[in-house]
Amino acid sequence: MDIEIRKLIPDLAEDYVHFFDTTPHDKNVDEHKCYCVCWCNDDYEGKDFSSVEKRRKCAFQYVEGNNIQGYLAYSGNTVVGWCNANTKLNCLKCASWRRFMDYVPLERANSGIKVKSIFCFVIAPEMKRKGIATLLLDRVCEDATRDGFDYVEAYPYKESSYQSSDFGGYLDMYKKSGFNVSLETEQGLVMRKQLK
Repeated sequence: MDIEIRKLIPDLAEDYVHFFDTTPHDKNVDEHKCYCVCWCNDDYEGKDFSSVEKRRKCAFQYVEGNNIQGYLAYSGNTVVGWCNANTKLNCLKCASWRRFMDYVPLERANSGIKVKSIFCFVIAPEMKRKGIATLLLDRVCEDATRDGFDYVEAYPYKESSYQSSDFGGYLDMYKKSGFNVSLETEQGLVMRKQLK
């Protein structure tokens, strides 16, 4: 299987939105069609994500404005996977951070520590369990190292948590890629990989 990982850029906005148009986001919340607009580097205040149409329109704006950041996995010309990865401190005002991430410790603003956060994976159902999420994760770590980040951080949910979902990735995948659990809470795990 030949998979190409491409960094999301404005020229790929159509591919990105089409992937969400046609791919279930999550086995538990398919009807929501999130377009991943709640994980971004924009302030959620005053935004309306109440309908699929509004989230879809916002997705185009966010990709073109570099607010949603991450990587698309292609098989030929077809997108088969997505990983949302952005600078942690830039995303503290997004909708999902405000709603779900109060358990995650923050670096002091003047610490100089740069953290790339992985917020979400979406893999086309027919392509799951073929290593695509791992390829995406590897690319996030490679680029984060090159871009001077100190850590890559991820937030997989625990099976017993309030969020029964797989979009945060899997513990075993992160462990195999060199991540360690830095915090375990009722809501989920904080996992980190040191890059330097």
